[in-house]
Amino acid sequence: QVQLVESGGGLVQAGGSLRLSCAASGTIFRLYAMGWYRQAPGKQRELVARISSGGSTNYADSVKGRFIISRDNAKKTVYLQMNSLTLDDTAVYYCNTHLTDWGPPRDYWGQGTQVTVSS
Repeated sequence: QVQLVESGGGLVQAGGSLRLSCAASGTIFRLYAMGWYRQAPGKQRELVARISSGGSTNYADSVKGRFIISRDNAKKTVYLQMNSLTLDDTAVYYCNTHLTDWGPPRDYWGQGTQVTVSS
């Protein structure tokens, strides 16, 4: 059974930084794209950043220039470095990955980690 375990969330003051990590474990034959989504109270879940297996990245306009996504394929881990955090970045952040285990390629989600930015 594949699991995604997130870490690194917490409370930070505006202007500060946090680094999120998400490690995939279990029987994984191939990892494709990995990414981060977030959901603020009363809002829909939205893409924050995504990185392909080859390292190509894309970001939501709201985080461009502030967030950096990276991955370590050997560790099956994706990271999100979040800088210059604002109150609008407060949300539950979810890790997502597209991978192949015993069946066809499919998406897996982490349990979510809370990021709270205070003034």
